[in-house]
Amino acid sequence: MPIIIFFIAIWYLSLFSQTFFHHRYASHGAFKMSKGWEKFFFIFTYITQGSHYMSPRAYAIMHRLHHAHTDTELDPHSPNFSSNIFTMMWRTSMIYRDIFHGRMKVDEKYTKNLPEWGWFDRWCNSAWSRGLWIGIYIAIFATWATSPWLYLLLPVVIVMGAFHGAIINWFAHKFGYKNFILKNTSENLLPVDILMLGESYHNNHHKHPSAINFGVRGHELDPVYPVILFLNWLGVIQVSKLAPVAVTEVEDYNTPNHHHHH
Repeated sequence: MPIIIFFIAIWYLSLFSQTFFHHRYASHGAFKMSKGWEKFFFIFTYITQGSHYMSPRAYAIMHRLHHAHTDTELDPHSPNFSSNIFTMMWRTSMIYRDIFHGRMKVDEKYTKNLPEWGWFDRWCNSAWSRGLWIGIYIAIFATWATSPWLYLLLPVVIVMGAFHGAIINWFAHKFGYKNFILKNTSENLLPVDILMLGESYHNNHHKHPSAINFGVRGHELDPVYPVILFLNWLGVIQVSKLAPVAVTEVEDYNTPNHHHHH
């Protein structure tokens, strides 16, 4: 039981760091924060993501490329150019590394307003750091695992960020439903997204990339949205504009000419 609780805690805490800090803040600038709070969330991200820490800066550049080149060969993670989810995860990780180590030429329009903390980011991303965290995870499993089967969760914990990314980047471009007709394959994967903290409303997100609420319909619950409002109220972050997405923009998919088949 302790291992299941640990697994669930890592799942949600690391996912929160990714959607709040990497995705909404670093990639899209959906809100602002001071340099001090930025460093706080760097550390929070490092603790929650551990061995699968991703550089907020490199992630943001990669994610901006995804929005600019969705479904094309320049998309860092499109199912169209990988035969399965694992080859896509591998391709994504290679592009991430090239961006992080400065081996990839990136147009400077994708590198504006990024969270920077050079030495800390390099340490978190190092093989030493990853190895240290893997050691910690193995110790936790060795201490608390009540059944050998639970060790199947260990590799998932070690590379969890890649799983989170792959779930959205693979499945939310293949399955689900659409609220908006866009020039890409993005779908809303889950009607009520408790699992991915709102990240699975991928079609909504491609329509309104910098929205702080990824849900637009009544049933589309984005669990991070109230957290953002709370942190804004506390003064930890500053939401630039609280413009709700009008539900009238949601196109009606029950009309025959819009019927969506899978």
